[in-house]
Amino acid sequence: MLSPDSGFMRGLNGLVDGIWLNVLMLLTSIPIITIGATLAAGHDTARRTLRGEGHLTKTYMRSFRNNFLQSTTIWLCFGPTLVAIAYTWATWRILPLLIAQFTVSILWAIGFEWAWALQARFSNPVGRTLINAFVFGISHAGTTLMLLIIDVAFAALLVCSWLYMPQGLFLLVILGYGSLLMLHVPLLERALAEYTTTGHSPTSPEGRR
Repeated sequence: MLSPDSGFMRGLNGLVDGIWLNVLMLLTSIPIITIGATLAAGHDTARRTLRGEGHLTKTYMRSFRNNFLQSTTIWLCFGPTLVAIAYTWATWRILPLLIAQFTVSILWAIGFEWAWALQARFSNPVGRTLINAFVFGISHAGTTLMLLIIDVAFAALLVCSWLYMPQGLFLLVILGYGSLLMLHVPLLERALAEYTTTGHSPTSPEGRR
């Protein structure tokens, strides 16, 4: 059970790595404008860590620097759009617009779930990455649904802890999105396997990272 190669120890090491990754992501997200680079670096680091590649902190900081410019541009698309979506849900009470609100919200979630993994995995212009995010998100609907279920379940835990068990909130924040990425990556890698082994995606991206 305590052997380094046992399932228990691998799971424990993965949990510790996920917590430390989350701490790094929290620290680098403080300026808000850097959230995009944080998410891309988090995906890249989680993938490499699960494969046993490199030192987690060094990998994260290198990936953060390498992805900063393009990831920030992508975040400038998703961030303000999220604010606008949240504003409409908080202030609009117009029944005929509900379908449009739901549609935009779902499309935003689909793109958000895939954009950062694709940015971390492939070398493409920003526009191509955004297009690919929706192509993958829709064509791999099952994977997208599982990613969303993981995120929604964690968000529900946060809300329940906030309302009914505030003392558990700190633990959930420490586990955070970094730990969720350790669950995301195997799902994403399985969906991307066809393209990472052959070198092309549905819209022919050039080059893998």
